[in-house]
Amino acid sequence: MNVSFLGGPRPQRGVGVIAPFDFALDRELWRWVPDDVSLHLTRTPYVPVEVSLDLARLVSEHETLHEAVRALNEVAPEIVAYACTSGSFVGGVAGERAMGEAMIRAGAAHAVTTSGAMLAALAELSARRIALVTPYTASVTQSLEEYLAEAGILVTGRASLGLVRHIWKVPYHDVVAMAHRAVRTTTPDALFISCTNLPTYDVIPQLEAELRMPVISANQVTIWAALRHLGTRAVGPYQALLDESARQTFGAGAVPPPPVLPEEQEGWA
Repeated sequence: MNVSFLGGPRPQRGVGVIAPFDFALDRELWRWVPDDVSLHLTRTPYVPVEVSLDLARLVSEHETLHEAVRALNEVAPEIVAYACTSGSFVGGVAGERAMGEAMIRAGAAHAVTTSGAMLAALAELSARRIALVTPYTASVTQSLEEYLAEAGILVTGRASLGLVRHIWKVPYHDVVAMAHRAVRTTTPDALFISCTNLPTYDVIPQLEAELRMPVISANQVTIWAALRHLGTRAVGPYQALLDESARQTFGAGAVPPPPVLPEEQEGWA
């Protein structure tokens, strides 16, 4: 069969993704990506450490970021996304900013991290009071709360699982149950589901309908922020972050000032 008339595959725009060595949700990331964008993933080197603050520090070392960006540079992505929540909040707001600077120094055209994308998404939704869902231990969850507090975000409720491994195996019904526990006694502006290894794609619309508030997740905000830099939109079924008309159903009132975000700088998205 002669297929020369097809002219080759469609041109693709590239997003580089640096994920921890144990990341298992490549397919979930792709579900938010339109057909004209390709994800180019690389992983950090294996270290024999359970999910913890120590692991978060190890997978976010600047030397590790430098090597990952150098590998991605061969395919020249338009932006590099560091896809790990704990790895990008463990050093606080200054540490997250320094990670972006390190990726730029290594040759990334632009850079974003999951935790930086989370703050940008909360600003987009005018959310200053949020509930948290995490699969983490108490110490890792506390570190996330400290990062949010530094950025001017109040955590009104939380639910966590205390896991140190195999987070990608958590079923959707556990995520939904945690979300309901996190908002049981408060009415936050939004709910954030942390950890890029926690499956969330299909539960976001369900939770937004049940809780009557915007729900965002680590993988969602990472891809949303990267694609926003490209001037294109993430795809997803009725998710408030991705669809402004969906936000109107929550009856938001006056828009509060946005949270404190990392400083704008050349090449940093």
